[in-house]
Amino acid sequence: MSKLYEPPATRRPDLAFLLPLLEPQRRRLVLWVPVFLAAGIALYFALPVEPSRLEYGTSLILGTLFLLLGLNWRQRLLRAATCGAVAAILLGFGLAAHRTHHVAHPVLTSDFYGTVTGTVVGIGRSAGGNPRLLLDDVVLYGGPPVARVRIAFVGQDLADGLAGRRIMVTARIGPPGDPVEPGGFDFRRMAYYERLSGVGYTDATVFIQPDPPRAPVLRARMQVADGLRTRMEAPASGFAAAILTGDRSTVDPASLEDLRASNLAHLLAISGLHMGLLTAFIFACVRGGLALIPSVALRYPIKKWAAVAALCGGAVYLVLSGGAVATQRAFVMTAVVLIAVIIDRPAFTLRGVALAATIILIWRPESLFGAGFQMSFAATAALVAVFEGLRSQPWWRDEGRGWVTRFRAPIALLITSSVAGAATAPIGAFHFGQMSQLGLIANLLAVPIMGMIIMPSAVIAAVLFPLGLDGIPLHIAQVGIETVLGIAGWVAELPGAVRYVPAAPPVVLPLLGGGLCWAVLWTGWGRLIACLPVAYALTLWLQVERPHILIDAGGRMIGVMTVDGRALSRAQGNSFAASTWLENDGDPVGQEGAAARWVAQASTGARTISTNDFTLHHVTARNVWPVLPDCDGPTLNLVTGWQGDLPDLCGTVITRADLQRRGALAIRLTAGRLEIVSVHDGQPDRPWTRDRRSSDQ
Repeated sequence: MSKLYEPPATRRPDLAFLLPLLEPQRRRLVLWVPVFLAAGIALYFALPVEPSRLEYGTSLILGTLFLLLGLNWRQRLLRAATCGAVAAILLGFGLAAHRTHHVAHPVLTSDFYGTVTGTVVGIGRSAGGNPRLLLDDVVLYGGPPVARVRIAFVGQDLADGLAGRRIMVTARIGPPGDPVEPGGFDFRRMAYYERLSGVGYTDATVFIQPDPPRAPVLRARMQVADGLRTRMEAPASGFAAAILTGDRSTVDPASLEDLRASNLAHLLAISGLHMGLLTAFIFACVRGGLALIPSVALRYPIKKWAAVAALCGGAVYLVLSGGAVATQRAFVMTAVVLIAVIIDRPAFTLRGVALAATIILIWRPESLFGAGFQMSFAATAALVAVFEGLRSQPWWRDEGRGWVTRFRAPIALLITSSVAGAATAPIGAFHFGQMSQLGLIANLLAVPIMGMIIMPSAVIAAVLFPLGLDGIPLHIAQVGIETVLGIAGWVAELPGAVRYVPAAPPVVLPLLGGGLCWAVLWTGWGRLIACLPVAYALTLWLQVERPHILIDAGGRMIGVMTVDGRALSRAQGNSFAASTWLENDGDPVGQEGAAARWVAQASTGARTISTNDFTLHHVTARNVWPVLPDCDGPTLNLVTGWQGDLPDLCGTVITRADLQRRGALAIRLTAGRLEIVSVHDGQPDRPWTRDRRSSDQ
């Protein structure tokens, strides 16, 4: 009997061709969760306007629904992967928006000068070397309500015992500063998530109010730091205070420059290295000590007990060091490893790295844009991936029969330093404008000293401190620190130790990050695709062109690109803008050296600087208009002092009012025309810019 109707053949989905590609990745797809979560966070921060509560709430609800769908379809690989990716993006977007609304606080819109009171919750030192206090519960007498403010104390040393005390001082405080050039680092966004309402300075005397001190943890930290500085000699004492309590206010500036040039500055930041070394030492001591007691070692899980002790030690270190974001991140990563030991799971895996990254991105989405987060997870993920690959190689697992076993420790150290350096070098160059070309040598020599001498001595000193027997371990730690600083100084003085690079376009970092993630998380020959975004990013970086003219928001500092590099109009003043411009140029010369390049024709009330491409007239006269030469080619007239009506001028004119309205300027010469871009052009309407926008209107 023939069929009267035959249904059409079922057509496979158009995306079915992806199944053979995804199937080998099935067990590793979960590793992509933090990547897509980061994509959602980046999407949120890229928006030109702030989403409403309804919009980001909808994003969280939809993300949860897609997550549930993905879990329901987990046996169907393509559907589950698609739903999981969409869910992570939506949740990342919603969580970032929620975090922004959660930390909302008032921000100053104009400068304030007057009496300030507040509780000292942080002590540090500015880039210029001045003491700096972070104040909470702040009251500006005669001013608007604020959350936190940070004040630098110019030309004075602060008294001891300020931690946790309520103080009163007369200071000048303003809103967090705009970027010093278009596309530059936006301090306002970072300050917003730190709940900073303003920053300022003073040279007035500090008065301590009679209120009882608060912030007991901070006071304990400062007491430990003061004790280290008393019992150890400089510069080792400043280094010790930095790595144990997070107080970097007394780090020797020359030593800091050597550490940066030798790629050892990461030793000062309490991060994964310090947390890992400390917890590993505690773990080894507790487990080794319990193993000496047969009745305990044979009956009880001493490995898990040691992991618990190490976790507790890490928590104490987190509190003692001040709980900075980098330290919190390090503790989360370390806790994931130790908890894996406690529950009998593999400790060092990419799943653990992905879990730690996911926790941090959910907790602090803004961490995604921090150099510490990026470099830390780039190094950790690359190291875990490399050693996972090595464990599958027979020659690495020779089980005591070959040369690998005999030299495993130095080989592992070489691999660790090389891989971590290669993974973090481009990220560090993007953020800091320099690459340490001899950092591998410095790390191979210094990191073992850090792990085998400095951190163990610090732990032993802490244990023996109540007995008054901490002198010997502190002396040993000082010898180790002095050795590390000596290595840093030696490497920094070697020819070619540091290479300076110009600032990269913003798109370079996502391309590099995406390429690294693909290379680490994908398996098989398909990981070679990672070379494409990395190569494209490096090509864009090599083709970058810096602005021909830079002008700060006040019109006081001008930077003109010459054949010898950027020439600055002033040898002193506005050092932050000057150093940032030179750093973004990839120029190692300081402000005074750049000012020596400024060759201008001076006349009464004006200065003129000419290059082969354009001419700049800087008019500072107030009442008598200066005589300016006729325009010969592209000409820019910067008028910052004139108070009357402007005469007819050839070329482009920029006044002080333009700078106040538009902010710092970057000017490029394109096809014989001067193209001007300002900080405020196309500025998004976000919470960290909104108050400043309203004050400009």
